[in-house]
Amino acid sequence: MRIPATAACLCPLLICLCFVQRSYGTTHARPNVKAPRNQTKHPDGGKDVHHRPKRGWIWNQFFVLEEHIGPEAQHVGKLHSNSDNGDGSVRYLLSGDGAGTVFVIDEVTGDIHATKSLDREKKGQYVLHAQAIDRYTNKSLEPESEFIIKVQDVNDNAPTFPDGPFTATVPEMAEVGTSVFQLTATDADDPTYGNSAKIVYSILQGQPYFSVDPKTGVIRTALSNMDREARERYSVVVQAKDMAGSVGGLSGSTTINVTLTDVNDNPPKFPQKNYQLYVPESAQIGKAVGKIKAIDKDVGVNAEVRYSITNAEGMEMFSISTDTDQNEGIISLRQPLNYEQKKVHTLHIEGFNTQLDPRFSHLGPFKDTTTLRIIVGDVDEPPVFSMDYYIMDVYENSPVGTEVGTVTAQDPDSTKSPVRYFIDHSETNQVYFTIGVNSGVIKTTQSLDREDVAWHNITVMASEVDNPSLASHVPVTIQVLDVNDNAPYIARGDEIIVCESSRAGQVIQTVRPSDMDNFANGRFSFALPNDLPVNPNFTLKDNEGGPGSFPWILRKGTPMRQCTD
Repeated sequence: MRIPATAACLCPLLICLCFVQRSYGTTHARPNVKAPRNQTKHPDGGKDVHHRPKRGWIWNQFFVLEEHIGPEAQHVGKLHSNSDNGDGSVRYLLSGDGAGTVFVIDEVTGDIHATKSLDREKKGQYVLHAQAIDRYTNKSLEPESEFIIKVQDVNDNAPTFPDGPFTATVPEMAEVGTSVFQLTATDADDPTYGNSAKIVYSILQGQPYFSVDPKTGVIRTALSNMDREARERYSVVVQAKDMAGSVGGLSGSTTINVTLTDVNDNPPKFPQKNYQLYVPESAQIGKAVGKIKAIDKDVGVNAEVRYSITNAEGMEMFSISTDTDQNEGIISLRQPLNYEQKKVHTLHIEGFNTQLDPRFSHLGPFKDTTTLRIIVGDVDEPPVFSMDYYIMDVYENSPVGTEVGTVTAQDPDSTKSPVRYFIDHSETNQVYFTIGVNSGVIKTTQSLDREDVAWHNITVMASEVDNPSLASHVPVTIQVLDVNDNAPYIARGDEIIVCESSRAGQVIQTVRPSDMDNFANGRFSFALPNDLPVNPNFTLKDNEGGPGSFPWILRKGTPMRQCTD
């Protein structure tokens, strides 16, 4: 007789009659069937005997349902030897996995019962050994045989997502059917038995935006044109149900938090088409005077905006740079402002994206323009002199109070406040000049001597009457002009010695006079004093060699003092 492949009968002398009812009921016993006659060996080691009935085990294949919660022990099956005549002389013994604790055997009938509720997911089968012995002699009637009790699965485990909840991302505006995430649920039940572990996926929450493949668990987009700027995050709840999704199947669920990532599908926009900015005329060149910002609903690099001034008037007076941290345009001054010359400047400003996505070019252009009017504020400025510096002159020895010159300053503001003038005397200890507080006329306070000080440098200040703290300064240089107020003089030198051998007309000495006045007043004429007797031996003559240079000339024939070598 052929032994079924599922039989757990290892002894070659045993014949297993296995009848398995694949259901949740208890295995039914079949009537004992005698083994066919065959040659066998006596358990006591005797010689082969032909034409003798074979002794052997008779039992069914053993299965036990897991999770049995009945009031009585669950009947597993029955061991029976064809040596058992029903007179109680055969004693059945059980050993191996769970023998005596999980499984017990009736020594007389061979019935096996499970005393505890079993869990297939913890232990799926038990390997045991059976013996049949003579109750009176304790001799083995059958060889010890190994058999297996399999724990039969019931659908007692729901599908789970051990790693959930999950997070996933998908670009906004993605096409329908774009893969977002793949889920895989696990079921501890037996995948080879029935549909206990056959899982079907479905969406409990997240429609109509997403769908899930019922077999693979792949989540896909189900709606086109999902806009991150309208809604960024979605919570998708997916259920996994066993028993192929049929009624009565167990289920488990998990959450997938889906975030739409940004694409550049929004152009920058200025909130207003016209702006106005007040800037005082005292603003410094190169310094920021204001800022402007275009709003881009995108994020990250997709929201980066660069700014530029597009009109010539604006570019001449102002510059604009981009603050990448704040995504703002910083406006700075190129040229000084002057309220009195121009009170309003107009700037045309453009903001544009730097990272363009050709897929969304039809949503463009990805730039925007606005107009900025800069109102120049009037600032109370100090008086402005008519010249950057002044040069004046006055003759020396002029009377005190002589007018030297006039400085002029005026208030550049529209108020045209009166101006007062002062001389800064902190630079010198001696006061030579004064100035008219209202007129700006500079006059001498004492007689000047060119030979003492030829140039005077003073600083004149001008301040507004209404705001004396606003003052300006200008340098004034005054030259003292020369008058002929100094007599020439001749420096006395050593005694002049003339040799008697000197010829008439020979130059014996050159006279060089000095004058403290300048060269215009330094032309000299020479004559011998009238109050002294005339010496016929010498004459004074202009040698025409230049001003202040005349020789003494010796006359011929005049006896002279002898010179020695």
